[in-house]
Amino acid sequence: MKKHSARVAPLSACNSPVLTLTKVEGEERPRESPGPTEAQAPAGTEASGRTSHFCWRCSKAQLKKIFWGVAVVLCVCSSWAGSTQLAKLTFRKFDAPFTLTWFATNWNSLFFPLYYAGHICKSAEKQSVKQRYRECCRFFGDNGLTLKVFFTKAAPFGVLWTLTNYLYLHAIKKINTTDVSVLFCCNKAFVFLLSWIVLRDRFMGVRIVAAILAIAGIVMMTYADGFHSHSVIGIALVVGSASMSALYKVLFKLLLGSAKFGEAALFLSILGVFNILFITCIPVILYFTKVEYWSSFNDIPWGNLCGFSVLLLTFNIVLNFGIAVTYPTLMSLGIVLSVPVNAVVDHYTSKIVFNGVRVIAIIIICLGFLLLLLPEEWDVWLIKLLTRLKVRKKEETAEGGTDLGSGSQNKNRRAHPSFAR
Repeated sequence: MKKHSARVAPLSACNSPVLTLTKVEGEERPRESPGPTEAQAPAGTEASGRTSHFCWRCSKAQLKKIFWGVAVVLCVCSSWAGSTQLAKLTFRKFDAPFTLTWFATNWNSLFFPLYYAGHICKSAEKQSVKQRYRECCRFFGDNGLTLKVFFTKAAPFGVLWTLTNYLYLHAIKKINTTDVSVLFCCNKAFVFLLSWIVLRDRFMGVRIVAAILAIAGIVMMTYADGFHSHSVIGIALVVGSASMSALYKVLFKLLLGSAKFGEAALFLSILGVFNILFITCIPVILYFTKVEYWSSFNDIPWGNLCGFSVLLLTFNIVLNFGIAVTYPTLMSLGIVLSVPVNAVVDHYTSKIVFNGVRVIAIIIICLGFLLLLLPEEWDVWLIKLLTRLKVRKKEETAEGGTDLGSGSQNKNRRAHPSFAR
């Protein structure tokens, strides 16, 4: 059997994956021809048995993938909603969104070590850390990861990653988590618009409709709070975060293409190293200028910070590498399912008012998100499905007519018996 690998673009927090899978070719096993004493009927029975066994094997594999998909959806939903709620809780004691962003992004450096641990446990051909690192570095070109490549192909994505998370966390301070999570779902519409303009992706009418729904939802969400300055700033921050996330994704596809699992893990670890080396100075500056100030390090809720970082790391691991066990569409569903989870939590923990305008805006944005999950050739599949249903209906009608005709002939034969001896 030929080796195959899944290619995945590393994503910023809560960005939906674009995955490119290589074609998998099945192994053909030689089948022995039946012996001279075997009759044709047993051969036919064996063929039908082999076909049913193959169908059972396929359905079993699909059920396994769907089962893993449900587990991944629950993991994505719980980790994303949990990290959002925990960030809101953290800001009650520790009002420093950029420092929290910096602290959580440092954990990205664990991606490649965790990937290598999985490689050692699962792979048949085990490689040393150095060999695996060099092989993954080919993703950046023939020369590997040079200083020039680091600053031209990794540093810009590190900045976009930080901006995406910082704007998202800063928005949580301004507005409730339900509005933040649903507005961030608009990033998928922004990805489509940027891909259509920059990457010249295929035009799809249904995705244009989804983008219009997303924009309409943003306007309605702003109107739901009466255009107050506090809510307008929060909504602008979330939209900015979604835009940075979309720009990250489109630029990655434009400049780097797609990556294998090891390459994606290395790239995300490099973003963590970039954050440690070059972004650390910013929280320090914010501390001494008292923009983000805390009296003592003992007052920092380290449990909340570490819990938020672990949940965000889990979310990104599942979102980037869940394609190994399930379908990409199922993983994306976990993001939109976090919206009702945050809504339930906000209903019992905050003073959010779910008026008609807000509910309609949430439904419109979620509907646009779901429309964007449709595959590119969904219309072709729909036409084929309708055609098959029509053909099957005609066949059933024809079979019913044939059965009625044969039944009438049998009745005529019984009515006129033959007296031939």
